[in-house]
Amino acid sequence: MAKLLIVDDEVKIRDMIRKYALFEGYEVEEAEDGMAAVERCRTQDFDLIIMDVMMPNLDGFSACKEIQKMKNIPAIMLSARGEEYDKLHGFEIGVDDYVVKPFSPKELMMRVQAVLKRVQGTHSNPMKKDLFTFQGLTLDFAARVVTIDGERVDMTPKEYALFAYLVKNEGIALTREQLIRDVWGYDFFGDDRTLDTHMKLLRKSIGKYSRLIVTLRGVGYRFEIV
Repeated sequence: MAKLLIVDDEVKIRDMIRKYALFEGYEVEEAEDGMAAVERCRTQDFDLIIMDVMMPNLDGFSACKEIQKMKNIPAIMLSARGEEYDKLHGFEIGVDDYVVKPFSPKELMMRVQAVLKRVQGTHSNPMKKDLFTFQGLTLDFAARVVTIDGERVDMTPKEYALFAYLVKNEGIALTREQLIRDVWGYDFFGDDRTLDTHMKLLRKSIGKYSRLIVTLRGVGYRFEIV
């Protein structure tokens, strides 16, 4: 049974999510703000956090950063704002999904299920030991580490998964649908903009080697040694 932490300063929203989460068979804990969420995570383990962005004392993004210093827990952010900047910032700090208020609690539970399924799949199917090297760029599949000129590149789990998939399929034209299906999963509820956002973050992370990711207009992307 997966254990969820619901973090929101609005009691009604916490109650609504708790009701649906319990119905789906999840174990649930609650926190009224980011500070309380960090303290809960110090003493307990959770399989996933549902975190509101705008909260007193400590906002959701800052709380996620603090929690990630202690534990690697997937997170779904809730926000009344749907601007690209907010989503981009969330994905930059490693958030797994982003839901704009008002939202359907049934859809939220489906997103929870999808994130947990992806995380569990990653843990149960580790990549075979392999090493990709091009000039100063190295990708160690066994260690799940990317380095450039000997310096480790700080990537979110989704950035790494996307980059590893591109490298594994070097020279192959990958459609947008294929990337979303194989990196996010068949049950992903996002859209093409999520892929574009992560691709933008990935290119920023690998800096001068971003040229190796070629955009195929109207098709998708290809990783190509040029």
